[in-house]
Amino acid sequence: MDQKPRNRTPQETFATVPDAVGALVVESFPLAPGQWFVPHRHPEHHQLAWARRGVLGVAVGDASWVLPRTRALWLPAGIEHRTGASRDAVLHGLYFAVDRCPLDWPEPTPVAVDGLLARLLTYLARDGLTDGARLRGEAVVWDLLRPLPTVPIEVPTPKDDRVRAVAEALLVDPADPRGLEAHARAVGASRRTLTRLFVRDTGMTFDRWRTQARLRAALALLAEGQPVARVARAVGYATPSAFLAAFRRTVGTSPGRYLHGAEEDDPNG
Repeated sequence: MDQKPRNRTPQETFATVPDAVGALVVESFPLAPGQWFVPHRHPEHHQLAWARRGVLGVAVGDASWVLPRTRALWLPAGIEHRTGASRDAVLHGLYFAVDRCPLDWPEPTPVAVDGLLARLLTYLARDGLTDGARLRGEAVVWDLLRPLPTVPIEVPTPKDDRVRAVAEALLVDPADPRGLEAHARAVGASRRTLTRLFVRDTGMTFDRWRTQARLRAALALLAEGQPVARVARAVGYATPSAFLAAFRRTVGTSPGRYLHGAEEDDPNG
């Protein structure tokens, strides 16, 4: 269940933060385990959400992104989103004034964060920077924002009570081995009815929805540094190879490249 933030929330930021010298304002928000900010939007600012510490989750509608320190997410002005973390984390938010920002990406866009960009984002959060130093650092940010060609993992929320009960059971335990027929019996529906309702409510078959839910759960664990074999078992795959094959088939790349933008093969596939 969402916990109430202990500090100023992102939606309250611009009620208290003065205008920036340049185009951006940098703010940090500690997040406790399981804490999510309520859905909100920034009508006059684009945002770059980055985990200065820990791993962030960002949801826009049914789409979600998992963000370790090696990637951030560009959120266009006005788009409703939720940000949170499964463990302790620090959200480092860069807020770009629309009328002074040279970028205008219209969709949520993941961005690679290498060592140089990470140091620059931390530098720009410092108090006491001169106007000239801040403007010079800000100018470099634009050159370092490199979009990554990856797609979000979508796990739509069903509307029908029976389908939602099945979905909630799978979100609590992604490794639940029961098939569609067993789940149908558990919620008092026929296999045929549940099959139809899953497609109607989510636009996906039961198997595809469960795969998406498993992969989303897996990404959060992998981003925390857990080994592939342990993660595969935790989300219901008998072997790491079966998990990696499902990930590549669904997302179009390996978990390592999805999370870190890696160019070479790595332990995460």
